[in-house]
Amino acid sequence: MTQRFNPRFSATASPPVMEARRWLERTPRTTAHELLNLSQAAPVALPPKPLRQAMSNFAASDMDAHIYGPVLGNPELRQAIADRWSVAYEGAISSNQVAVTSGCNQAFAAAISALAQSGDSVIITAPWYFNHKMWLDMMGIEARLPDNGGSLMPDPDAIARAMVESTRAIVLVSPNNPTGSEYPAALVRQIYDLARDRQVTLVMDETYRDFDSRTGPVHDFFSDPDWPRTFIHLYSFSKAYRLTGHRIGAIVASEALLSEAEKFLDTVTICPNRIGQHAALYGIRNLDDWLADQRAEILNRRRCIETGFAELDEWRLLGCGAYFAYVEHPFTLSSDKLVLKMLAELAVLVLPGTMFAPAGHAGATKQLRIAYANVDRDGIGDLFDRLGSYRP
Repeated sequence: MTQRFNPRFSATASPPVMEARRWLERTPRTTAHELLNLSQAAPVALPPKPLRQAMSNFAASDMDAHIYGPVLGNPELRQAIADRWSVAYEGAISSNQVAVTSGCNQAFAAAISALAQSGDSVIITAPWYFNHKMWLDMMGIEARLPDNGGSLMPDPDAIARAMVESTRAIVLVSPNNPTGSEYPAALVRQIYDLARDRQVTLVMDETYRDFDSRTGPVHDFFSDPDWPRTFIHLYSFSKAYRLTGHRIGAIVASEALLSEAEKFLDTVTICPNRIGQHAALYGIRNLDDWLADQRAEILNRRRCIETGFAELDEWRLLGCGAYFAYVEHPFTLSSDKLVLKMLAELAVLVLPGTMFAPAGHAGATKQLRIAYANVDRDGIGDLFDRLGSYRP
C-alpha cells in the first residue's frame, strides 16, 4: 500500500538550504577555484573559547544540563533577556513576557500557531524568509502578499490593502532575510499602528538585530504600555554567539500569548536545550565586547560588498545588511538556472531569488541572495574577481 501524506506538506516547497547542499553533491565543477559557499546565513566558526569552556563545565558538573527544564525556558535566562531588552529598546519587559525556544524558527511557529488556524491569513512581504512561508503553507494559513511595487521596503498602504477579515498577523523581518534591508523606525511604527488599529498582531523577527548598522533602539514599541496587545518580538542567539546547533531563540510577547504557545512548545520539544540556554546566559553576562567586535567585522564586510558591487559593471545591489546582499544579475538566464552554472563554472554557491518569492513574481528571476557572513574580506575580493569576468 502506498503511503498517503498530508497534502499541505506535499504542496510546501522543499527546504532551500538543504536543496543547495544537494547541488553541491550532484553538480560537477569545471573550475579549479575553491568553493565559495555563500548560501547559508549561519556562522561556521567555533564559539569563543570562554563560552565553550563554560558550556563544557556546565555539561560536566551540573545535573540541570541533562534533565528536563521549564517549557518556557530557564528563569535566569528569561530574566536576563527581559532586563537586557528593556535597556536596549528603552522600554518595559518582564520575565513573564519572555519565552525561550528551540531557535527562532520554533519561536515563529509557536507564535503563529497561537495566533492563527487553518483558513486564517497572515501578511508577509516578498522577498520572504522561506521558512516563514513554509510554516504557513504546512498549517493551511494563507500567506497574503502586499504589492510593494518592487520595493524591498514594506509599504503600509499596500499591507492595509492586503488585509482581509481572516488576517491575524503581519510579519516583518528586520534586518531582513533575504535582502539585508534595515527597516526605518518611522516605517515600522506606521505598521505597528496599523496592526493596533486593525486589531491584528505585528510579529517582528529580529534575528539579525546584533548586526544592524544603527545604534540605539531600532523601534520604540516596548515603550508603549500596551505593546503586549499588538506586538510579538522574535530573536535568535544562533548568530550572536555562534550557537546555531544548540537552537536557542526567544519570544517576547504577552503572558496570554505565551500561555498558548507553551502548549505548542511542550508538545514539540518539552524544553529548550539546557546547555544552549546556559551558553546564551553566559553570553549576555560576559560577551558584550566580543559581540561588538563581531558586529564591527560584519559591518566592515558589508562595506566591502557595497564597494565591490559599485565597481561591478551591470550588476545591481538591491539591498545589503546584516549577513546578506540581495542583488540583481545582468544575464538573461533565470536565477534558478544561473546559480547552478555559477556553482559549476565559478565554484560560487548562492541562492536564487525564486526561493524567496512566489512563481511569476516580478524580479525574482533576476535576483540572487549572497550570504557573506562566512567569507572574509579576501574572500569577498575573490568573489568580485570571479564575477567581474563572468559570462554564463
